[in-house]
Amino acid sequence: MRAGRARPLRAADMKKDVRILLVGEPRVGKTSLIMSLVSEEFPEEVPPRAEEITIPADVTPERVPTHIVDYSEAEQSDEQLHQEISQANVICIVYAVNNKHSIDKVTSRWIPLINERTDKDSRLPLILVGNKSDLVEYSSMETILPIMNQYTEIETCVECSAKNLKNISELFYYAQKAVLHPTGPLYCPEEKEMKPACIKALTRIFKISDQDNDGTLNDAELNFFQRICFNTPLAPQALEDVKNVVRKHISDGVADSGLTLKGFLFLHTLFIQRGRHETTWTVLRRFGYDDDLDLTPEYLFPLLKIPPDCTTELNHHAYLFLQSTFDKHDLDRDCALSPDELKDLFKVFPYIPWGPDVNNTVCTNERGWITYQGFLSQWTLTTYLDVQRCLEYLGYLGYSILTEQESQASAITVTRDKKIDLQKKQTQRNVFRCNVIGMKNCGKSGVLQALLGRNLMRQKKIRDDHKSYYAINTVYVYGQEKYLLLHDISESEFLTEAEIICDVVCLVYDVSNPKSFEYCARIFKQHFMDSRIPCLIIAAKSDLHEVKQDYSISPADFCRKHKMPPPQAFTCNTAEAPSKDIFVKLTTMAMYPHARLRCMCTCNRCTFCICQNFLNSDLLQSVKNKIFTAVLNRLRARVAEWGAMMLAKDEGRITHQVHAVSSVEDSVFMESSHGPLCLEARHVTQADLKSSTFWLRASFGATVFAVLGFAMYKALLKQR
Repeated sequence: MRAGRARPLRAADMKKDVRILLVGEPRVGKTSLIMSLVSEEFPEEVPPRAEEITIPADVTPERVPTHIVDYSEAEQSDEQLHQEISQANVICIVYAVNNKHSIDKVTSRWIPLINERTDKDSRLPLILVGNKSDLVEYSSMETILPIMNQYTEIETCVECSAKNLKNISELFYYAQKAVLHPTGPLYCPEEKEMKPACIKALTRIFKISDQDNDGTLNDAELNFFQRICFNTPLAPQALEDVKNVVRKHISDGVADSGLTLKGFLFLHTLFIQRGRHETTWTVLRRFGYDDDLDLTPEYLFPLLKIPPDCTTELNHHAYLFLQSTFDKHDLDRDCALSPDELKDLFKVFPYIPWGPDVNNTVCTNERGWITYQGFLSQWTLTTYLDVQRCLEYLGYLGYSILTEQESQASAITVTRDKKIDLQKKQTQRNVFRCNVIGMKNCGKSGVLQALLGRNLMRQKKIRDDHKSYYAINTVYVYGQEKYLLLHDISESEFLTEAEIICDVVCLVYDVSNPKSFEYCARIFKQHFMDSRIPCLIIAAKSDLHEVKQDYSISPADFCRKHKMPPPQAFTCNTAEAPSKDIFVKLTTMAMYPHARLRCMCTCNRCTFCICQNFLNSDLLQSVKNKIFTAVLNRLRARVAEWGAMMLAKDEGRITHQVHAVSSVEDSVFMESSHGPLCLEARHVTQADLKSSTFWLRASFGATVFAVLGFAMYKALLKQR
């Protein structure tokens, strides 16, 4: 990294404009400085006060509009002065180097007056300007240096001459620089070290740039950092020069593989001490920081429009980024993040974003550590429920910087309106929400935890204050990986609109509680009977003794009456992980809400799956085509034969005899002249006939088999 020419700052990285105010005692040359800058020559007649001047952005070195404001004690009141101070971004206190009285007024009047009108936590940067240097042969810096050491808000001191045009443009450049690249937030002159907020920001930047998480920036990482911040790669010799500078000053600034955090912070301290604040500010603003060293709202929360009935999901590039983030912090390569590894990951966050309930929302290993699949699932959940928070988290991780995208919004896919999915009878979504509804203690929590592969014994170890109302995991439907999100809806008489919106509903009742099913039936009739949201009833705790439900009809009859799948028996009181069949069925119903199928199994072993696979097989399609071709050819032959017969009947017997004699003669002639050819032709005709007969028989047999199989399937289905 070098303090080279920084890339031009974007409008989002800097202030929209800079307002410079010139104050000082009368006749020190404030107006002359402004007029000399504009006209590039010393004015012969100087007015009492110059009008406000605006310098366009394309003229200034920092590419930002600049307003220069003059103050005249003779023409302006104290109230007007106070108003100008409050509007200014930087103030130039002008004194005459040959006038000791004007120098004394800097500390006795102007600095106290300005500080009274500004907040202590956000002091205005000050520039001391010693004008009329052409009238003396000595410098005033010996007198000014003690003042600069006393007041930290003084950025620098410039001696100039309005008459000789000495340092005029430099004066206003330093004034611009004091606004766009202030020293105050970065450095403490008294202690000669960077401020804690600056160290914290640069430490986060270092950790983001350390892509292999080995504690150093190797040559490739330094080059990437240089390119994204300054738009210029570093030559190998320049890299070595940077490392040599660090080695010369601190012993542990460079490790074998690259620049350490101490070396990184030392370099920026060196830039600031040498007056190259713009280098550090360019880095800070590229990583989203404002003048107060806080991440800007524009960086954390980029604009993302989400139409109604649309959901938000992570796209492929976001999952690749999260995969690399997981691998970066999984130091022991056990495909799980330990508490220490998770803490290290969140060091780039201002706070710990995940609570203890996350461990009961996604998959974990036996030690309770979040697995790779659980890590991606948690990010998927956050994106679906609160996309703004997901954008914020991706901003903390530096997604837009590391992937070189415009913002984190490029990581999000906004799905199309659900109504379009229903019309087209297909969906492009990968995340499906299932609201789990039922009475208290009916087994809803067991259903949620079963999705994560936890049986009843593991569920009993969960603390009450660590319970989660959400569970998310991947489910495979017809070979496609989808995310199923379960949401435990608290028992209530009426559901809110937010509690109704979902892709599929899971109504849970306890088979051992006679009053459990009535609640499910009532909620279904109130909210879902006339909706297009598919519903599935779960008979939870099926390992217990089943009792008759206190309801007018049985759960099975209720499902039959409302054309729902039959109640699904479920229990999590197993030695191994609970069965995931119901989750496959729920996801299938969410993906295909228009298909009211009695059997939604994907086992490829039951009658339904065998029949469906056979009916959709390539063999049956080929047989169908052969049958169609054979029948068509047979019909054509029959039509031709019938036509020939009708023609033969119309002709007389004499003609028939003549044709018969001719045929005999022709046959004799052919046998005598071309006997072998005629025999070969007869053999080919017989082979074609045998082939057609074979395919006709095969097609007929396959058709009979398909019809019988489908009839058996329907008979079995009626018995169920």
